[in-house]
Amino acid sequence: MSSYRPYQYIERRKSRQIHVGKVPVGGDAPISVQTMTNTLTTDAAATIAQIRRAELAGVDIVRVSCPDEESTAALAEIVREVNVPIVADIHFHYKRAIEAAQAGAACLRINPGNIGSAERVREVVNAAKDHNCSIRIGVNAGSLERHLLEKYGEPNPDALVESALEHAKILQDHDFHEFKISVKASDVFLAVAAYQQLAEICDHPLHIGITEAGSKRAGTVKSSIGLGNLLWAGVGDTMRVSLSAEPEEEVLVGWDILKSLGLRHRGVKIISCPSCARQGFNVIQTVQTLEERLAHIQTPLTLSIIGCVVNGPGEALMTDIGLTGGGSGRHMVYSAGRQDHTIAADSMIDHIVDLVEQKAELIRAEEAAAKAEAESALAPAR
Repeated sequence: MSSYRPYQYIERRKSRQIHVGKVPVGGDAPISVQTMTNTLTTDAAATIAQIRRAELAGVDIVRVSCPDEESTAALAEIVREVNVPIVADIHFHYKRAIEAAQAGAACLRINPGNIGSAERVREVVNAAKDHNCSIRIGVNAGSLERHLLEKYGEPNPDALVESALEHAKILQDHDFHEFKISVKASDVFLAVAAYQQLAEICDHPLHIGITEAGSKRAGTVKSSIGLGNLLWAGVGDTMRVSLSAEPEEEVLVGWDILKSLGLRHRGVKIISCPSCARQGFNVIQTVQTLEERLAHIQTPLTLSIIGCVVNGPGEALMTDIGLTGGGSGRHMVYSAGRQDHTIAADSMIDHIVDLVEQKAELIRAEEAAAKAEAESALAPAR
């Protein structure tokens, strides 16, 4: 969906496109949202349940850790029972990468320079080719190669980029090009600088993230600053928000970042005021309740919840549905920016939920009709 005002336009970096299973990454593909499970991969049932919760939140790709043979053995069942492509996180053991590819992983997270001999690298690359796996080169400031630490003295943007390009060259020398790169750091300045530098000198798709960002609140702020900076500059093809929280929380924050920048649209985007003494109803509680009750809506639409008439009418002009606090226990409902009717406070939430659900259904019906009309126009005449 393109921006409707010039100052909202973000020109994305031109990158080559790869695939993680059915999900395109790079090129003109939407920026995909990732998370990682924190269950034991050997506990397939728990891992599958966690992935399904992330799916409900809108995840595109899920990564699972595969530190041992038991984990890669469980991977086949996990892949079979979920609806999103699975990335197998491999660190040093090349056999785990081969096993994961055979088990149906859509992507391998592995740094080829860390898995040993040229023959081992060749075996992993061949397994990836044979099973249509892409690869993610995952450089991390906390685990840089010793020779780079000796060269630069500390993790810095040059060191992260050099590490990434060294690993990329290994894959390219094996005529393997289905890979993406990340250069993560827990320091926002370091991560952003490394990604900016890498983005300028290559066209590989980039997986962006601020690693070990922290708790749900602090990590959300930190990730929003770092990822928002990159995305606003057009850098990033797929992303993960790394939080000390459940995977579905990472997904929700990732979506909120993308929606805030107009880069992707899913579900209800609520514009709400911070509330003050002028509010005609409890804005904080109303918004919290509406977020919970509208979480099932996937159709993109906007809803403004403003406590008084100071900013309410203006915000309603920009949203599909609006609610502004009024007097005498009645509040104004807007439709497509125009005053439509008033609603009593005691039935306000149920009424807004009904309106949003009706609007979402109308949008879906219009989209289905437009799609059918387009397909009909393209169909050969009989």
